[in-house]
Amino acid sequence: IWNMKKQLLMIAALLPGLAGFAHEGHGHTHDFTITHYIIEPEHAFPIIAAVAIVILLLKGYRNSVAKK
Repeated sequence: IWNMKKQLLMIAALLPGLAGFAHEGHGHTHDFTITHYIIEPEHAFPIIAAVAIVILLLKGYRNSVAKK
């Protein structure tokens, strides 16, 4: 069962943990550039995971609307 409020609450509860990645001195590219956030694994994995979660949530929402 897709309960959007519970899912949004769960995502909101997990987001503060991402602040642990906010540090300097890692990686091989210059900090604060788009290349840094796309190429470095510390940032690339959470970006990919977030995009996958959004896609799954949208598919679930569309499926639930289509069933009504």
